[in-house]
Amino acid sequence: MRIAEVAPPWLAVPPKGYGGIEWVVALLADGLVDRGHDVTLFATGDSKTRARLDYAFETAPGSKLINDIWHDTIHTLHAYRDPDQFDVFHVHSPWSALVVPALLGRPTVHTLHGSFTPEMRRLYSALGDRARYVAISENQRSHMPELPYAGVVYNGIDVAAYPFRADKDDFVLFLGRAHPDKGVHRAALAAREAGVRLVVAVKVAHEEEQRYWTEVVLPALPPGTTVLAEISNEEKLDLLSRARAVLFPIDWDEPFGLVMPEAMACGTPIIATPRGSVPEIVVDGETGFIVSVEDYPREAAACLRRLDAIDPKACRAHVEQRFSRETMVAGYERAFERVLSGAR
Repeated sequence: MRIAEVAPPWLAVPPKGYGGIEWVVALLADGLVDRGHDVTLFATGDSKTRARLDYAFETAPGSKLINDIWHDTIHTLHAYRDPDQFDVFHVHSPWSALVVPALLGRPTVHTLHGSFTPEMRRLYSALGDRARYVAISENQRSHMPELPYAGVVYNGIDVAAYPFRADKDDFVLFLGRAHPDKGVHRAALAAREAGVRLVVAVKVAHEEEQRYWTEVVLPALPPGTTVLAEISNEEKLDLLSRARAVLFPIDWDEPFGLVMPEAMACGTPIIATPRGSVPEIVVDGETGFIVSVEDYPREAAACLRRLDAIDPKACRAHVEQRFSRETMVAGYERAFERVLSGAR
């Protein structure tokens, strides 16, 4: 197949720091090349890929310009200047890059990386059946089941790139944004309740996050907490492999939390809430624990006292079986074939 992978134009592929979508795009583009497909990646010029790289911007503008209209429009005009050279467009951002190929009548697959906000619902409804969609979890699909889906494909990781470690250091980890829905406050209270050292690698980007971090989270952090800002991928892998557990106390229907398979690949269990895709990713009692949102601090603290019940090897085996790069690439191949078969 001649496949156009159209990444968002804000961050490099793979990203230098925070950027879950860009990690997925990087692995997918390389994996499709490895399986013999003719792949062009439309991203930024500072991206690294085994696919053919095509770009309008030599360097990524960065996270502060995410959703910038000018970058989105120029990127789209560049990507679709010769649409007939591709069998299928795989689009990872929902703006003009999705609308243009759909209106041109080109086979278009869009991965639903985000949640169904009212704005997204209106956009997808307006597109109708001119695009096909891939959900990244069954839970996500259930929130808008009327869309014309090409399938459900879980995000994958390059398991070999994640260092497995059975012997852990004496700390627990929270990794994510300082948004109330992500639950860093609940993570702080759980670590305090359990009397364990907490490491927080947190991104504080927006005014709401800054206010929440300063007024709510900071006063709740237990003594001895290590606070890190946005970290590199190497630092993330080191922390994931050494942590006793990763705390994932979300309070929203997250379509797919990539940190969960990343941690489990390192042999590190997850203590999460049953929101969104969590029950599809974490096997309660085998690769981590699923506890309530409302009583997360107390229940998570109890789980931290019985982490010996979790076998690190079982955590990694679970990821190898269900969330590997190879499984993800095969899933997208099937989705593309369904779309092209329908087009013919």
